[in-house]
Amino acid sequence: QVRLVESGGDSVQAGESLRLSCVGAESRFYYMAWFRQAPGKEREGVAAIVRNGSTKYADSVKGRFTISEDVSKNTLYLQMNSLKAEDSAMYYCAADENYGSWGPPNLSASWYPNWGQGTRVTVTS
Repeated sequence: QVRLVESGGDSVQAGESLRLSCVGAESRFYYMAWFRQAPGKEREGVAAIVRNGSTKYADSVKGRFTISEDVSKNTLYLQMNSLKAEDSAMYYCAADENYGSWGPPNLSASWYPNWGQGTRVTVTS
């Protein structure tokens, strides 16, 4: 059974940084991503990565967020810099195997069958 566990969420001031971690990103997963959901809003893709290292970011976080992985630790990371109040949300990691499809990074929530429980990020201005 897949188990993805996020951590690193916190309450910070605008302009500060956080690094989120997602343990359980096993080597069999090809597609991995971070999503976020604020109260009353739909879940949105923030950053995605595939095993060959290609990445994709939402326009709202480009230049501020960086997705990466440590295969030896089965861990996915999201480094978030220059945080803004609008970045406040529950952040989730998601993963999927490739099933023979070596596609590009994917920011669509419907693509991913495996999800963590989330970690909350609150940014105050």
